[in-house]
Order: sequence, then structure tokens, then C-alpha cells
Amino acid sequence: MEYDLIIIGAGPAGYVAAIRAGQVGLKTAIVEKEYIGGMCMNWGCIPTKALLESAKVFNKVKVAEEFGIDGIDLKKLSFNWEKAKARSNRITRKLIGGVSHLLKENGIEIISGTARLGSDHSIYVDDKKIRAKNIIIATGSKPKAMDKMLSNAPIVEMEKLFELDSIPENVIVTGNHVSSVEMAQFFNLIGKKVTLIANSDFFMVGLDEYLISTVTEKLKTDNIDLILNVYPEKFENSELHIGGFKIKCDLLVNCNSRKAIFPESEIPLELTERGFLKTSDTFETNIKGVFAIGDVSGKSFVAHVASAQGIHIVNYIKGIKGNFDSTTYPINMYTIPEMSQIGMTEQAIKDVGIEYKISEFPLSVNGKAMIEGNTEGFIRMISDKKYGQILGIQIVAANATDMIAEAGAFMNLEATIYDVAKTIHAHPTVSEIYMEASFDAVEKAIHH
Repeated sequence: MEYDLIIIGAGPAGYVAAIRAGQVGLKTAIVEKEYIGGMCMNWGCIPTKALLESAKVFNKVKVAEEFGIDGIDLKKLSFNWEKAKARSNRITRKLIGGVSHLLKENGIEIISGTARLGSDHSIYVDDKKIRAKNIIIATGSKPKAMDKMLSNAPIVEMEKLFELDSIPENVIVTGNHVSSVEMAQFFNLIGKKVTLIANSDFFMVGLDEYLISTVTEKLKTDNIDLILNVYPEKFENSELHIGGFKIKCDLLVNCNSRKAIFPESEIPLELTERGFLKTSDTFETNIKGVFAIGDVSGKSFVAHVASAQGIHIVNYIKGIKGNFDSTTYPINMYTIPEMSQIGMTEQAIKDVGIEYKISEFPLSVNGKAMIEGNTEGFIRMISDKKYGQILGIQIVAANATDMIAEAGAFMNLEATIYDVAKTIHAHPTVSEIYMEASFDAVEKAIHH
């Protein structure tokens, strides 16, 4: 059977591309060997954020008295791991069911099995051979394995975390980026002793240095031990030996840097130095008509960018040409408080020699933030000195991951600080900090 498009992998890159392909009339099949929704829906983005939300509510209840609520006995308050998992699972099942329905509704054939690329634009799924004019590889990535010297340690991969019956007292998280910080905070919020080990000198790479310092200070405030630039050496007597220290370890959670997962291919696929599929500006691999999007290409490791790449490639196949703008996508951290950034970092702006101005506004004087009891945070707006164009925005706030979308709209329109200042923001809202920061850039913030 021949298709216009075959997609390998049904995560956020693959299933969004498939739905879009069906909408524009492409005869499409999607091959998935295990989980519709991929890592993101099954044990990544959605399930972990559900756990974080449960932990946030758990901690919010502790200060209920400040909001005039009596009758809560803090001595009896506890975090129920099984119930939190069950809630997360209900959300996940509902979303996966919705994706499966949309795939079928848009005429996408779902093929279960492991795909192997043939030499003539064909794909073998077990014993079945199918062909397509275009192929998208969207097979994702996984954390790099822990050192073999730690094989006796109580290691758990993220996809197995939800299989645990309970969470022990002493938790060590390894990793350098967003997910490792989120998980470290989660375990801390539910009352565990947490150590975060960033085993390279690329801790939170890609974030503005100002945000990185905010993250490290927050970890310190939360009594989460952060150990940088060292590798665990061995596990012995329930202790992890690292950099001259011995740390009590009941659970070692692997959130390490990621490695690509890609299918076998009769024609060798060209790789980057980091081991990801090498692609052109149009996401095409060294095999004509075979594209790679999402984690497997190593260009981004966030679901929303993977989905955007999928839509971009389907448009490309339909003859709609355009450049994929990778400069205006948000990087989100679902911590407490949440953190987001979009656009250029201050360091990148310095590197290209643009004269710039930074304007900030704290949440501590925002009415809605006070009402909600979420006054920790700020907005940081970086603009071009000459024309006032917004170059980058960083937000730390309880709902920063939602608020950053407004910044994305401004930046896609190449808006200036004057455009933001003219935009009327409802009162009282936390989003008023946009207006305040823009007025601060022009001259002086209204409420500062």
C-alpha cells in the first residue's frame, strides 16, 4: 500500500503532524510501537505536571489559615502517592483517548509495530511492507543510561517512576535541565530529602544566566542540595559516592541528558556529532523525502516545538514554503514559582553587539499576585535601545508558563516596548506586569 505520508512515532511531533496531514487531505499512516502520545503524554510532560500540581496543592493547604480557612489539622496532612498517581493517570488516559479519536477522525491509519526504513521509500513494520512519497521520523529520545558502575544503585527511569508503590525518604535526581529541576522540586514539596546532581558543566544551558541564578537560589532556599560538574562514582552501603561526598540514597531518578531513538535503516542515516539525526533547514535527512522532527533531530527537546515542526513539514509537503523560526519559542519550567523565557538571552544579545535595555517589574507589588498569595517572581524585558523592539522576555511567576504566550505574540509581530505599553491589560491581573515593564523601559513604571 502506498501513502502520501508515513510518520514513525506517535508523540507530540508525530501525532500533530498526522492530524494536520489528514486535515489537508494527505493519505497518511502513523506507526507506533508502544504508546500513542509518546513520552510526553505517558510519563513526561502531562503525568509529571499532574504530580507537580498535586504537590503544589498539598503545600497550598498548609497556608490555608492565612486565607481564612480553619479546621485543617496539619499533623494529619499527608501526601497520598497512590491517589496522586491515579489522578495523573486519569488525565493521561483522557488525553490519549482524545488523540486516538482525532487520528481516526482525520482518516489516519494507526499501525502498531516497530518500523524499519527500506531503501525505496518503503517501511517495514514487522513483516508488512508499505511505501510513501514522504516519511517523517518522529521517534523521540530517552535519558542516557547511568554508568554501569552504578548498576547496584536503586535507579529508576522516568517511565518507571509511576510503577513505584511509594517514594522513599532520600532521593537523588541526576540531570542538567528543566525536567531534573522540576522533579527535584516535586520530591522536595512532598517532604523528601533531595539532592540534584548536574553531572556536566551545562546546567540549564539555553536559559539566560539571570534565570539560572534564580533557579540555583530557589533550590538553595528550598534546601535542595545542588552538586555541579561531577559524576557519581559508585553506590555502596545505601550511599552514593560523588566528588568526595557520600550521600544517602534510597532512590536515584535518571533525568540525564537525552540520546536519540531512531529506526533501523537500509540506507545509513547521517548523524550529528551528538548522535542525533542530521537534518537540513527544512528538517530533511540525508535521504530525500525523509524528514526528522522533535527530539530525534536534537534541535529542540520540548513538545510544543516538536508539534510546530510537524505542522511546518506537512505545510512544506503541500507546497507551502517558509522558514521555521526557532527563535521565538518559549522555554518553560513548571516549578514553584514557574519560570519561562522567550527570545534572546542577555548573553546572546551581547554576543551580537546589540545595544539593549533591561526593564524589570516585581510581582511583590502586583495586586492579583498579592490576592493569590503568589508574590514571588518578576518580569524581565530586554529591548533594543535604538528602536525599542522587544528582544527577549523572562518571567518568574505562579503562571509564568501561561503568561509567556503573550510575549510570543509580541515577538512574532516584532513589537516594541511602545506597543506593549499601549496594550490595555485588565485589572487586577498578573499580566499587568507586562505594561509596567514596558513603561519602565520607556521611562518609569506606573506602580513602582
